[in-house]
Amino acid sequence: MAHSRSFEYFGAHPLPDGGVRFAVWAPNASTVAVVGDFNHWNANDHPLKCLGDSGVWECVVAHAKLGDRYKFHLKNRGGAELPLKADPYARAAEFRPATASIVSALPPKRSLSATRATANRRDAPISIYEVHAGSWKRHPDGRFYSWNELAESLPQYVASLGFTHIELMPINEYPFDGSWGYQTLGMFAPSARFGSPESFARFVEICHSHDLGVIVDWVPAHFPTDAHGIANFDGTALFEYADPKEGFHRDWNTLIYNFGRFEVRDFLQSSALYWTERFGIDGLRVDAVASMLYRDYSRNAGEWIPNQLGGRENLEAISLFKEINKTLGAECPGAMTIAEESTAFPKVSAPTYNGGLGFHFKWNMGWMNDTLRYMSEDPIHRRWHHHKMTFGLAYAFSENFILPLSHDEVVHGKRSLLGRMPGDEWQQFANLRAYYGFMWGHPGKKLLFMGQEFAQPTEWNHDAELPWSVANDEKHAGIQRLIRDLNRLYREHTSLYALDCDARGFQWLVADDDAQSVFAWLRQDAAGNRMLVVSNFTPMVRSDYRIGVPAGTSAVREVLNTDSAHYGGSNVGNLDALLPAQAIPCGAYTQSVSLNLPPLATIFLVVE
Repeated sequence: MAHSRSFEYFGAHPLPDGGVRFAVWAPNASTVAVVGDFNHWNANDHPLKCLGDSGVWECVVAHAKLGDRYKFHLKNRGGAELPLKADPYARAAEFRPATASIVSALPPKRSLSATRATANRRDAPISIYEVHAGSWKRHPDGRFYSWNELAESLPQYVASLGFTHIELMPINEYPFDGSWGYQTLGMFAPSARFGSPESFARFVEICHSHDLGVIVDWVPAHFPTDAHGIANFDGTALFEYADPKEGFHRDWNTLIYNFGRFEVRDFLQSSALYWTERFGIDGLRVDAVASMLYRDYSRNAGEWIPNQLGGRENLEAISLFKEINKTLGAECPGAMTIAEESTAFPKVSAPTYNGGLGFHFKWNMGWMNDTLRYMSEDPIHRRWHHHKMTFGLAYAFSENFILPLSHDEVVHGKRSLLGRMPGDEWQQFANLRAYYGFMWGHPGKKLLFMGQEFAQPTEWNHDAELPWSVANDEKHAGIQRLIRDLNRLYREHTSLYALDCDARGFQWLVADDDAQSVFAWLRQDAAGNRMLVVSNFTPMVRSDYRIGVPAGTSAVREVLNTDSAHYGGSNVGNLDALLPAQAIPCGAYTQSVSLNLPPLATIFLVVE
């Protein structure tokens, strides 16, 4: 009975003439019944009938209706009762700690407009604001903001800062707040923490009305062991691998889906299609891809089972990714998929017809780790770590990269981004401004976690809202203004984004000045529009710093300076003057420009 839209059959479906049809896959159960509000939770009232040897059970409950709570009552092969199970295909669920599924209507199909589809392309400006819906804002009594309440402020705020997309950390139903949603049990249900599926759909529509795309984190890598979930669903390892060497994640104490089982593959593929097709979201960011690609992920020798060829790759997961990406490409044109993949697995973002996994983008975890380590160094020591800022360009165009400064970088003792910057308070803010400038000038799409747009001074706390009062302080407000202007500059100049994923869009001008910790490069588009970006990562002003420029350059004009007083800087720079290229050789070039480089700053100059 499985197919690519198995959510259209399985689960609880209200019927046009009244009543609800229930269907569930439980091939190793001896009996299955549905219990709920409609039968006083009595397992004897509504047994399901098994359809031949398909393992599918179904029944119609004539007086069940929308909003009714329900679960499945199963007995294993030996006739022993199992814990009541939530519906794997439930489209809504109770607010935790309650765990029942709720009869909910199947959302109508939605498709991306041509404008939205174009905005997701690799030659488009993509700047993502990552959000944890449970802690962006909260009510004074600790209650979560609903989707309706978030819709009143979040899209407008994000759009005002110039971001192009909102990325939501997992909003599927999940039992434990401390997992941040990454241990999900509701692969088809928006979490009851924030309201109904209908209110989530409205939130997406309002984001689109603000010209914002919506990306949802999606977790097919693992699931928690909670008794009401799909673990040991019919008394057997139905959704998970049976052998712990394949089926248990020791890092997270969770279970791993059996990626080789047809019905499980269809369950996951249908979930991916459900979110994109039924809510009209712009894309899925797929979590923990590396853990799916390798059978020996976080395992020592002897603790994992090789694939059929004797290798370490999970061939079933690899083929599943290809199927999902091909299906979404065919059924939801314009929607994108993004891989959080932390290894050098080849062709993650290459098309499947070219031997790739078919993702549109991949998070550049190496760039993030290297550059943050560099920025954490005292400027006096940075000369010895110069390569950390240049190494990313050795592989920058091997994938379609997104540069992430994500939630993972501001938790578990890592400190906030501001807190990781060295020096006194002024230098910390200056370092952060310079780093943001470096990031926005660097090839690759951008992602910034909420709170970092105003330099949150403390680590992220998922149990509380962001420290919004801090954003009113002038130093923090300056960072916020910088992010707004960086996004504006990025979106206005095709040289900064059109060839983000193409080596033709980048050219080093100064990559080896480790003694002064200066970097300079050109960004350009196919039409020849160019932007000169220069970063000075020491607190020294570099007057008359000469940079060789290619032939045809007549002059450069500064258009953004992270040291501007507008952002809290010292206002050293090149003002709005047109700086002519001079016939003075420098490096490999026969002409050059002379610049004033402000301390701990990045400057952007349009090439005339």
